[in-house]
Amino acid sequence: MTDGKYVTLAEVRDLLTAENEKRELLSSQKAAMEQARTVSPLTVEQAKALVTEVSAVPGVTDYTAVKIADLLPKYPEDVRAIFAKERVNVDTVMIKQILDITAKYIPVQ
Repeated sequence: MTDGKYVTLAEVRDLLTAENEKRELLSSQKAAMEQARTVSPLTVEQAKALVTEVSAVPGVTDYTAVKIADLLPKYPEDVRAIFAKERVNVDTVMIKQILDITAKYIPVQ
């Protein structure tokens, strides 16, 4: 992206799908599109709403918000793994806030 913003897998999926309708994608682009289709259960609107909502949690950057939307953590260990390389004190309150938000977006199986 030329504007330097982070995009969710749902956005990647939709961008590549739209581009695939216009022209033949490279094999790496096709692989990325299939991966995004496989692992991202959210619509672009849901992903953007989740990123916006989780960004309101103190300590969550744009990058980590997008990672949270892509991974949809269900357990405290998942949240800790997302923040493992960040210089943020991840406490139980923050983890609970993130898990409460993502729980609203996890599709029912």
